[in-house]
Order: sequence, then structure tokens, then C-alpha cells
Amino acid sequence: MNQNTPATRQPAPTLNRRRFLSTTAKATGLAALLHGLPRGWVGSAYASDAPETADLKLGIIALTDCSSIVIAHEKGRFKEYGINSTVSKGASWAAIRDALGNDDIQATHMLLGMPIASTMGLGGAPKKPMVVPWLLNRNGQAITLKKEIAGKVADDQKPLKALADAAKAGGTPMTFPTGTHAMWLRYWLAAGGVHPGDAAGAGADISLITIPPPQMVANMKVGKMDGYCVGEPWNARAIADDIGFTAITTQGIWKDHPEKVCAFTAEFAEKNPKTVKAVLKALHEASVWLDKMENREEQAKIVSAATYINCPPETLLGRLQGKYIMGDGRKLKDPNYMIFSDRNCNYPQAKYGKWWLAQLRRWGFTEGAPDYEAVTKQVMRADIYEEAMKESGYKHGGADDKPETFFDGVKFDPKTDLEAYAASFAVKSLKG
Repeated sequence: MNQNTPATRQPAPTLNRRRFLSTTAKATGLAALLHGLPRGWVGSAYASDAPETADLKLGIIALTDCSSIVIAHEKGRFKEYGINSTVSKGASWAAIRDALGNDDIQATHMLLGMPIASTMGLGGAPKKPMVVPWLLNRNGQAITLKKEIAGKVADDQKPLKALADAAKAGGTPMTFPTGTHAMWLRYWLAAGGVHPGDAAGAGADISLITIPPPQMVANMKVGKMDGYCVGEPWNARAIADDIGFTAITTQGIWKDHPEKVCAFTAEFAEKNPKTVKAVLKALHEASVWLDKMENREEQAKIVSAATYINCPPETLLGRLQGKYIMGDGRKLKDPNYMIFSDRNCNYPQAKYGKWWLAQLRRWGFTEGAPDYEAVTKQVMRADIYEEAMKESGYKHGGADDKPETFFDGVKFDPKTDLEAYAASFAVKSLKG
């Protein structure tokens, strides 16, 4: 795909200084207007919003929700903001995390929870402060179980408990520690009365193992596990291959939940503030384009390429359009499909950081109470997001500290006692 192919655009935002000078130069002969001024002044005026680091490598994992990074690259949005982008597909989340920490990549598609864990040195992560100034998407993940389980619970009036019991009897759903998929799977299992164990697996009714997303279908196909929680297209792929079914979507657990993020190390963000803002501005334009339904067929064709996801585009497209074939006879038109920009999607809400910390606490990843306020403020960088969007002329929805309600009826209120919330669950593994 040509990197400079034009994308469908919204009305142009207020021109930044580089665009203004370029346009004015053509219309009025800017060189004549500036004749006689000190050369340094002219240079600083032109370059004042230029990224400190122009050559940027961005990491992705082969999942549909890497789309805004891929589209910003393929459609020339990064280049528009002075970034010479390279997209690097990682083999696993751990590899992506380590590459970011080592500066082999400078920004990355990442599970929300991983930057928090890395900042705190939890779950086996090397301690490396990271920041989240951008949420890439909401919704669009799922829990897939092997098709043999579906028949056992087809007539059950309480499918959650029956599916969880079947999974308990069967064996090994899969996930990545501290990430979103881990928390969705843990929350779902625990709501069904199945203990997923603490951070080390102690007390577990079921075995949780870690395998990279693109390898999940193959591992279930050969019988190495009974289910998994992952992003698309690997849930849809299990149905296409007739080996599994979708037990529940993650938006069915928590509507409009946060999912992947664009993460940077804190050190890089501090040294390269203009670069980070340039990335966010490019991601904004790509995200707006992605949320126009008429663009989703093109999105599926672009991101399904071998360079990125390496999957047939039709496997991505259905669920991107909210069309869910669940693999056990259910067919849904879900209005809460994956979004990339709508409903204030990209704002790095503090309450999401607090919820993650409370769940890390619940499952024994922390010894004693974490500093909910300080860690959230350190990682969830709404200040960077707001500054970048102000410069883009985009009016976002702002901070949101309203309570969230989950599928089991439990509410999370970020303004209440977070320790009490973590301890309130019947199934938990608190430490300290």
C-alpha cells in the first residue's frame, strides 16, 4: 500500500505553524517577507513543532487493534507530522515490552496493564517506567472455548457457570499476565466461581498459560489447550476453522472497556515531547478514518497483509462491522464492536489505571496496597493527550470518573476506597 494514499478526511483542523508557513510561502513569497531577519529566527520558526526524533520504529502484535498504527503508517499520516515511521511486528508481548525498554522501538501497541506492570516491576516485567498518553481502541476481544464444550452447555439457563465449570474440568485457557486479556479471563472465570489462581498460579482451579496471540488457534487445534482470551481476528479464526466458539465477548463483560494503548517509555516521552505529540496527532487522524464504517473493508484488506496480521481479510471484517457469528448457533449484531475514536475512545482515563491496579491487587500481583493515585498519575498521561489534541484543534470528551458496571452487576467507582473494592470479591488472592 502506498504510504501517501490519501485517507478520508474530516474538516481540516487549525493549521499548525509548519503548514501555515508552507501555505503562505506559496501564496505570498514568504522568503521576501522574512528577508533581513536573523537566520536563527527563521529556522526556529519553521522547526518549532518538528519532532525531536524523526525516525521512529513502532511495534505491533498481529491483532486487529493494531489498526490505527498501521493505517497512520500506510496512509502517510505519520509522515504528515514529520515522522519517518517503520512498523515492526513483534513475536510476543514480552518481546514488544523488552524492545520498547531497550529503545529498539520507540512506541508500541501494548496491552493496557503492561505499562503499569513495567512501571512497578510486576509480573516478571523488568522495572521500566512507561507512559500511556493514548488508548488505541475499546471493545473487540473475546473468550473462545473449544467446540466440544459448547454442546455440553447448549440448554443451560446459566451459561456462564456451566461454561466456567466445563473449562475448569477441561484445562488450560491462555493469557498474558497483567494484560487486558488476563484480566478479562480472570474476571469471567471468577464470576463463574472458578479460581484462576494468584500471580504465581497458587490456589488455581484451572491452569493459565501464556502463548502469543497468533499461535493460539494452532495450539487449540492440536489439543494443547481448551480455550483462550485474545483479540481479533483469532476468535473469529477459531470459528472459521471449526475448532471453537465464542463464549462471551469482552464488551459483554464490560461495555466500552479500554483495551490496547500506544505506550512509550517515560524517558523517551520526557526527552521527545514533540515526537510523542506528533505520533498522537497522526493516530487521531487514522482513528477517525477507521471509525467510518465505509472504510472498514479497506481497513481489513490493509491490516490483514502478511506484514501485519497475516490473515484473510474476511476473517477480520465481520466483527469489525459488528457481525458476530459465535460458533455455537448464536448470531449477533453487536453495536458495541471495536472502536478506535468514537465515544471519547482515546482519552487515557485515570479510572482505568485505578481499576487495573485494583485487579492486580486482587490477584496477588502486589504485596500490599499499591499507591493507586501516584502510579495512575505517573502512567496515564492525560496531560500529553490533551495538549496534542488542543494543538490539533480537536475537542475531546475530557476526563471521566463516573462508575462502571460489569456484566455480573458489580460496580466500580474510582472515587471510593479501592482497597475495599479489591477485597470485596468472593474469589481473590490478596497478599499482604
